Amino acid sequence: MVLIEKSNMDIPVWERYTLTIEEASRYFRIGENKLRKLAEENKHANWLIRNDNRIQIKRKQFEKIIDKSDAI
Repeated sequence: MVLIEKSNMDIPVWERYTLTIEEASRYFRIGENKLRKLAEENKHANWLIRNDNRIQIKRKQFEKIIDKSDAI
């Protein structure tokens, strides 16, 4: 079994499965408030994961939503 230290295992944002609102805001160049509003309006979307009150955005699924959109 291989143990991985967190400090040595920083995964680049473009390789992460999920992103926090803050990370997604920087990655997608969308404001944090806008992302929170989108998450609130789409509570059961396949691109969201909720852990209590923390929101995680599934990067690849959200990329597909953006690819299909003309405006957000």
